[in-house]
Amino acid sequence: MKKIGVVIPACNEEAYIEHCLLALKTAQLEFFQSLESVESLFEIKILVVLDTCTDQTAQKVQKMAVESIQCDFQCVGKTRHLGIQQLIAQGCDWICCTDADSRVQPDWFKVMLEHQPTEVICGVVELDEWDHLSPGTRFKYLSHYQDRMNHHHVHGANLCFKSDVYIKNQGFEQLACHEDVEFIQRLEQANVQITWSNRLRVLTSSRLSSKVTEGFASFLQNLETQEAVEKPIIVYK
Repeated sequence: MKKIGVVIPACNEEAYIEHCLLALKTAQLEFFQSLESVESLFEIKILVVLDTCTDQTAQKVQKMAVESIQCDFQCVGKTRHLGIQQLIAQGCDWICCTDADSRVQPDWFKVMLEHQPTEVICGVVELDEWDHLSPGTRFKYLSHYQDRMNHHHVHGANLCFKSDVYIKNQGFEQLACHEDVEFIQRLEQANVQITWSNRLRVLTSSRLSSKVTEGFASFLQNLETQEAVEKPIIVYK
């Protein structure tokens, strides 16, 4: 974990991308400040993969002086893979994945280092807002979600691994959704060392509109739909 690469797929994320990159830069600064005299031993490269963007996402990335590449895949698995290939080609030995609508916590890189040695870390996510979601949806979500060590959630918004593990296991499949889950399942079958950590945390959007039919936003939307047709859940304060 000497040269860290962060890949962020982005398709028309002008409303979120600046917050995402600012959070990463804050975490980067806190990481280097915590290292003091050994800062020179580490390097962090952030790469945004602009996938078929037609809004101001590219301009906002450029304004924040972050490296980007462009593609026209409209497929998050393929987009993530392209970014990871680029970072590995630049010498990154540790790859981090997050999403354009998400914000890593300030200690994100520090926690990764504290979990070493390991080959993969699967972190957790928190929702950024609850006000637009029904009490029943919140109850169901929190009842389902395992915010603890040794959880078994997989999020492309909070996932990191050794580059050689990615190469050896042929990386992400070219899937429009759940490329992260499929990858981790293969790693489990290959007996790769995975750390399931709730100390590695990311704040992610609770928006209900999704670019794919089976993404995280669709999961939340389905909970809302179920809540609308089922008997209301009474949540006592």
